[in-house]
Amino acid sequence: MGKKLYLLAAVVYLLNFSAAFAMINNISNKTISSNNYPKEECINDDIGATIILSFGFYLNTCPEAEPIIFSWVEKAVSDDPRMAASLLRLHFHDCFVNGCDASVLLDDTPDFVGEKTAAPNANSLRGFEVIDAIKADLEYVCPQTVSCADILAIAARDSVVLTGGPGWEVEMGRKDSLSGSKSAANNNIPGPNSDLPTLLSKFQNFGLTLQDMVALSGAHTMGKARCSTFISRINGTAGIAGNGPDVNLEYLQSLQQLCFSPESNASTTLAELDHMTPATFDNQYYVNLISGEGLLGSDQVLVSGEVEETRGIVEAYADDVDAFFEDFKRAMMKMGSIVQKGDGEIRRNCRAVNQVQL
Repeated sequence: MGKKLYLLAAVVYLLNFSAAFAMINNISNKTISSNNYPKEECINDDIGATIILSFGFYLNTCPEAEPIIFSWVEKAVSDDPRMAASLLRLHFHDCFVNGCDASVLLDDTPDFVGEKTAAPNANSLRGFEVIDAIKADLEYVCPQTVSCADILAIAARDSVVLTGGPGWEVEMGRKDSLSGSKSAANNNIPGPNSDLPTLLSKFQNFGLTLQDMVALSGAHTMGKARCSTFISRINGTAGIAGNGPDVNLEYLQSLQQLCFSPESNASTTLAELDHMTPATFDNQYYVNLISGEGLLGSDQVLVSGEVEETRGIVEAYADDVDAFFEDFKRAMMKMGSIVQKGDGEIRRNCRAVNQVQL
């Protein structure tokens, strides 16, 4: 009874939330559909199909969807605060491989090698069990209605909100892929030691701008990284991205003590991406960069001077958290609408395509 009352209250809240966003967006230059929600067309050039993302997509078919997702994410983050960053990262790694289509969730089979074993993901991505729980609950309430790709997008938003960050209305209507690509995951997802030109190129490949890149990098204001992802920065390797004169040597020494202690293991020992406010979504990440305390090389290069504009954006976000929040919301919505490649479906189980599920 308690759960039903909670879901009813949450549904009412989200209905009001969606209506408010619809009113705001009605004055924008987006196309207004017959149900009064702005829609953005994502055209799949491979097969000529069109996927239309819209606000309030499940209000008629599964109004409980967003409350159910929020309740599971809230529980997961309460049990493990690091899970917020993990769920946000799942959405990133999904969208950077053939679009936001939940391909990252597919398990390997005897006939298929997916993205979970790709270098950026193996022994690193977390949160699959949370997505499983959400999907099982949704399948009970609204069978084969809510896509796993939409679950990832909503869970990412909710993770940000639950850790003190901004909220935004998520456009929905994504389909789940019928396959995945380990090679695309290896090639497309930015690496932790990428230099600035490489980072910019990877973001621009998906229609994301330099400003989008800097704003989305702010997701590293929470979460952790293994020593193995930044060990080249602290072991004296020459020419490593992010090891310029702006680096805080005391900070690097503290990382050396963490990663090179007799008890540590480079594959399992973790460091906070934001050592000041590690479990809060705020703008401290940018303050850290200016102080030379970016954990990953790909973080610190944003102020290295390779592209002067990036440092200016970092400084602006460090000075004004509201500016960061606004740009982060916009960039997340833009990333969430990256064109999906290939045909799609609504999976019953996020780990496998429907045709191979028992």
